[in-house]
Amino acid sequence: MSKPKPLDSSKLSPRKGVYTGSFDPVTLGHLHIIERAAGIFESVVVGIGVNQEKRPLFTIEERLDLVKKVTSHFGNVTVESFDGLAVDFVRRLNAKVMVRGVRPLTDIAGEFTMMMANRQLDPDLETVFLMADEEYAHVSSSLIKQIASLGHGRSLEKFVPREIIDPLMHKVAQSAHRS
Repeated sequence: MSKPKPLDSSKLSPRKGVYTGSFDPVTLGHLHIIERAAGIFESVVVGIGVNQEKRPLFTIEERLDLVKKVTSHFGNVTVESFDGLAVDFVRRLNAKVMVRGVRPLTDIAGEFTMMMANRQLDPDLETVFLMADEEYAHVSSSLIKQIASLGHGRSLEKFVPREIIDPLMHKVAQSAHRS
């Protein structure tokens, strides 16, 4: 199989940043990266990926609704879902920049590998890494799900936007009943 032909890089917009992830659930760390990206780029697209190998807590429609809700105050942020490779999604948007949030050093190796693969798939795309601030560096969706499963809803305010807490607690309770 041959490599996809890169787009004419003159048609790619360096003023549009695309931040992709599963956002299951969206965290304050994610929101902070979105806010910082919105201050750098003219427009930011949050791309919520569908990964067939993972079993997300929230459906793609629920994640779209939740991320739209917590980003609605940003005038230059839109939210879309995508299936397949993130690099293809970025290319389809005619964007030139992928935004990646990076937590502690444990993320660096994986993000570097992904960035190198993306450059092989499309050398015209750039990746911009935004380091997580200290207060969000330890936040992960697995940590949040664990806290929620132990019934500590109010503790979640330190990790997720308030609008996420009730839906998260509801989902965790539903999945516990199914187990």
